[in-house]
Amino acid sequence: MGAAQPPEPPAVDAAEATAVREALVRQIAAEGGFDGDPGWRAAFEEVPRHLFVPYYFIGTTTGFERLWGEDPDPGRRSRWLRGAYADTPLATRVRDGELISSSSQPSLMARMLVELGVRDGDAVLEIGAGTGYNAALLAYRLGDELVTTVDLDPEITESARRHLEVAGYRPTVVTGDGALGCAERAPYDRIIATCTLTTVPRAWPAQCSAGARILAPLATGLIVLEVRDGEHAEGRFLHTPAYFVPLRGGNREAEWEPYIGGLPRRALHSELFRFLLTLTRGVLDPHEALALWQREGRPVRERFGVTVSGQDVWAWLDDPAGPYTWPLP
Repeated sequence: MGAAQPPEPPAVDAAEATAVREALVRQIAAEGGFDGDPGWRAAFEEVPRHLFVPYYFIGTTTGFERLWGEDPDPGRRSRWLRGAYADTPLATRVRDGELISSSSQPSLMARMLVELGVRDGDAVLEIGAGTGYNAALLAYRLGDELVTTVDLDPEITESARRHLEVAGYRPTVVTGDGALGCAERAPYDRIIATCTLTTVPRAWPAQCSAGARILAPLATGLIVLEVRDGEHAEGRFLHTPAYFVPLRGGNREAEWEPYIGGLPRRALHSELFRFLLTLTRGVLDPHEALALWQREGRPVRERFGVTVSGQDVWAWLDDPAGPYTWPLP
């Protein structure tokens, strides 16, 4: 028997698909999304996002509405296709009314890939397979054999693998706990996470080569760590805000209300203050965090950083040696 053939991609209007994909790429470029590494523009031009989101959900007043590429209504199929190339995140997996997987906003993906700073020949580990789209972009740029993507949920990895096959890419897709990395494919020159963390797993630097880079959403920001060796990594946050599904799934927004009770409305409306609250949660009382934020002149994200040293991981403001440092769990 011959090798199994990948499933057929959903039937779409090829001209419309090309037009909306080109429009998305132009929009990302116009906003500076490829600045610093224009090589990523070709990846976004060539990898068709709609093959990775054969269906997705949009929020409504009563829950979620499902759009899919094989809808018998041509108007709804066109709506699905145009939505697949909108510069917005797409909810791709909902369980019991809770979002557990999504396809990230393309312009944010582009900025993250640029900041990852890949070079030809780099081996990359992606934490959070999602739809497989980000892994496809990496595989286009670096080659299948240098890309590994891992996710805890076997339904997600199986779906990502199918999408990748349909699009013609075959990076290594692993079902496993992303917090543990993927030791059998190490060492890595780059690690990129597409799910929000509460700390930096110590397994990640240990699976990196010296001089590697780790980029991950932490709190509501993006941390970029330079790896000195398997025991040490350090870096600062980018200015870019970032909101992703948590590493282990779940929706923690509901826990905010009792935690932030009594804080001034003006402070809570500040995205930067909420970043500090999230970063120091469990260490600083919310009112202590507010006092620090005001005393230090409402610090921007780039003043904060993270250090990994042996078994210790901590966040800091301005200087990893203090006076403002907070252990991460």
